[in-house]
Amino acid sequence: MPRKRSPVADVLVALDLSCAAIGVSWYLFGAQAALLYGSARLTADVDVTVLLGDVSTEALVAALAGEGFELRISDPAFVAATRVIPVVHRATGFPTDVVLGGPGLEELFLSRASRRSVGGTRIPVVSAEDLIVMKILAGRDKDKDKEDVRAVVRAGQATLKLDE
Repeated sequence: MPRKRSPVADVLVALDLSCAAIGVSWYLFGAQAALLYGSARLTADVDVTVLLGDVSTEALVAALAGEGFELRISDPAFVAATRVIPVVHRATGFPTDVVLGGPGLEELFLSRASRRSVGGTRIPVVSAEDLIVMKILAGRDKDKDKEDVRAVVRAGQATLKLDE
């Protein structure tokens, strides 16, 4: 009997299919990426960044809907103000925050992301070093962010070159 994927893997596969359907790039970041790099904590959501280029937000929302996601908000002004599309994957119940990336730092993070196997599918994941930068730049005084950074460094997943 084939092994069943985890709910998170199901969400990531659906995200990958959604983005592929409209030809946009994306990457996983946040706590789920930290887990892949050695953090050992529970989290109940998925955070991704999507770089739309010339593709509309509406096209992305439609592609997400086609793969089983539904919006968690009803006010379109929220997306315009925050550049975040909060959705939930109906089949798993997993909330997902789709961040609309822009030029500059998020493009750089995308260029350094690598595909890692999650549930039998190769998913783009932000680099360990860039994940650390994101956790620090978030500016939150959250113990979880600090512990994620410590765990990724302890696991030897990040190659930090501070003298460059």
